[in-house]
Amino acid sequence: MRRPGWGMLTGMPDSRIGLTDALELARTGDLWLFRGRTAADRAIQTTTNSPVNHVGMAIVLDDLPPLLWHAELGKTLPDVWAGMHHRGVQLHDLRAAVEVWARRYGQRAWLRQLSPAVGAEQEDAALRTVARLDGTPFPSTAQLATRWLRGRFPRPRRAVSPQALQTAYCAEVVAVTYEAMGLLPPGRAPNWYDPGRFWSGDALELRAGFTLGGEIAVDLAEAGVRRTRPCGGR
Repeated sequence: MRRPGWGMLTGMPDSRIGLTDALELARTGDLWLFRGRTAADRAIQTTTNSPVNHVGMAIVLDDLPPLLWHAELGKTLPDVWAGMHHRGVQLHDLRAAVEVWARRYGQRAWLRQLSPAVGAEQEDAALRTVARLDGTPFPSTAQLATRWLRGRFPRPRRAVSPQALQTAYCAEVVAVTYEAMGLLPPGRAPNWYDPGRFWSGDALELRAGFTLGGEIAVDLAEAGVRRTRPCGGR
């Protein structure tokens, strides 16, 4: 059964922003969501019952360009934390990552802004999570399906530390980071989360007075990507 919110793809918000403007507004904790139309993208959307197939989190620090914290199979871009190319959990230049996901992978992108702005305590927690998780491998498709199913059946919860995640899926990376920052309540296993949990239709509740705004479509024309039709059909 599809979760509430899937149908929202037939009526996307009218909000639209250029990539440069989106980068100028970027703050730590903002979410970037992606949706593609390849067989692999469809497999992730179907397997996880999600309207989107990828999610990452912005990390914006003084004197550095905006960064994207996420997990992916590719190793096109250098990981700015490790200083090398590798697959799995990575920290990328945000502009470069969005352009790769748009041009190379044919993805559409949306931004959800976190409000209010996080403080030094949350930023430090995010960076500690980066230090622990960076370089963690990405799960196989079979592992991904198994993890998603296990996350939906209640079982006694044993404490799961980021170090214990031998492989990490993009939504798990965001969830573990949000929990470390105090934005998500503790108690759920990381594999309960999939990219669709971070879509507004799922009404994810945050802690400490934080909220996520609605999706803002990012116009990727300046990145050399032609605008495609809205994501309504399958």
